[in-house]
Amino acid sequence: MDKDKTLVVFQSKKIRRIWFNDEWWFSVVDIVEALTETGRARKYWADLKRKLVDEGFQLSEKIGQLKILSADGKAYATDCVTAKNAFRIIQSIPSRKAEPFKQWLAEVGYDRVQEIANPELAQKRMKGIYRAKGYSEDWIEKRVRGIAVRDELTDEWKKRGVSEEKEYAILTAEISKATFGMTPSEYKEFKGLAKENLRDNMNDLELIFSMLGERVSTEITRQEDAQGYIQVEGAAKRGGRVAGNARKEAERELGRPISTKENYLLEPEKNKKLEDKKKG
Repeated sequence: MDKDKTLVVFQSKKIRRIWFNDEWWFSVVDIVEALTETGRARKYWADLKRKLVDEGFQLSEKIGQLKILSADGKAYATDCVTAKNAFRIIQSIPSRKAEPFKQWLAEVGYDRVQEIANPELAQKRMKGIYRAKGYSEDWIEKRVRGIAVRDELTDEWKKRGVSEEKEYAILTAEISKATFGMTPSEYKEFKGLAKENLRDNMNDLELIFSMLGERVSTEITRQEDAQGYIQVEGAAKRGGRVAGNARKEAERELGRPISTKENYLLEPEKNKKLEDKKKG
């Protein structure tokens, strides 16, 4: 297994995986190759897709196109599934290895259960992944803290009757719009991102103001005991405005915008030159 845990091995077959939305997603092509050993895993998967659709399997909902490293060292969009949906796909593959693979997959997924019981393990794993990608220790600490702030906010929303993912997205957009003048989708376009994680491509100040908007939103929600979507939305907008006002004040003092087109992850060398240019 690689140090960053992005590869796991089943009977000498390497299965690529990536951490996304708080769980492991596995490369479908790698799973198919491990089970069929046909040497034509991509063709097999293309045919299996059609069969799954005929069986009522909702590909658009169950399959995620995530960027995973390939043998040439580059990351490509790859069909990936969670452990749960991997079990479903395996059921449609006639193979003597199916049952051992199911047992292996369950064992591999056990680390997530351990992380739920001990959140420190999840933080260590997360920090390790960011270090492997070249992030600085200072940035990593802010990013991890930002995730904790975000989780605390969504927990409050859930307690107060807001539980739909689409409602979370709308509330998050309200905070972002008030903080930066852009919704997350507009911010991603501003930075030239596609499916990459927005906050993984923010610099220190962008992360700090994101945290500020969400943390103040949490405090207002608690202090006023906001209940239901309308009241929670009001608290989110006001929390975002607090961060937005602070951002504008910081920009006046610094003489430059906080929001930047820099891709903190995708173009590290270019970003370093831009930062050096600012300092010089």
